[in-house]
Amino acid sequence: MKKLVLLSFLFIVSNTFYGQTAQTAEKTTTEKATKTTKATKEKVAKDSKTTAEKASTKAEKVAKDSKATAEKESAKAEKAAKAANDSKATAEKASTKAEKAAKESKATAEKESAKAEKVVKAANDSKATAEKASAKAEKAAKAANDSKATAEKASAKAEKAAKESKATAEKESAKAEKAVKAANNSKATADKATAKAVKETKTTKDVVKTADKVTGEYNGKKVYTGPKGGTYYINSNGNKTYIKQ
Repeated sequence: MKKLVLLSFLFIVSNTFYGQTAQTAEKTTTEKATKTTKATKEKVAKDSKTTAEKASTKAEKVAKDSKATAEKESAKAEKAAKAANDSKATAEKASTKAEKAAKESKATAEKESAKAEKVVKAANDSKATAEKASAKAEKAAKAANDSKATAEKASAKAEKAAKESKATAEKESAKAEKAVKAANNSKATADKATAKAVKETKTTKDVVKTADKVTGEYNGKKVYTGPKGGTYYINSNGNKTYIKQ
């Protein structure tokens, strides 16, 4: 607004200066030109005043609008500054949190790295162990092949021995069967002898004692001859049964 007033003032001054110059130049001419110049000067002054007033009013309005806009912008700036401060505080918190997380991540990474190193070492140890086991397995396979050859030889020998043993067993089985048969026959004979002996024992258990001599046999019984020439045998009751002549 001050600039606008200043411009108006300069405009008025310049017009005034111009009017004075023209008046001085035209003093030598005619009075009419002087009057015309004076009228023009007054009109210009009046128009300038009106223009200045309008410009002043407009400037005041612009100033008010600018002030309102400035206040709004100031409020916005304050709000933005507050938001910036809040953002700064949030950023600082986030930075602190990020630093803490970074430290923790670093510690975790170091732990994981140590674990990984242990795993690699264990893998190397396992590889060495596996190589040893492989060598041992190859040695065992070779020994197994040797054992297989030995086993095949032993199997052939065992088959031969088995055949010989089978033949021998068959012979021994035949002998055993023959011996069993003989034993059964012997047992049958022994049973018969035992039965006969039992029968004779039972028969002779209660035999009357006699001094007569045995002179023969009658129906499986011993025959005795008495002093008078009579013949008899001892029956199942232990009594003498004489044989009719």
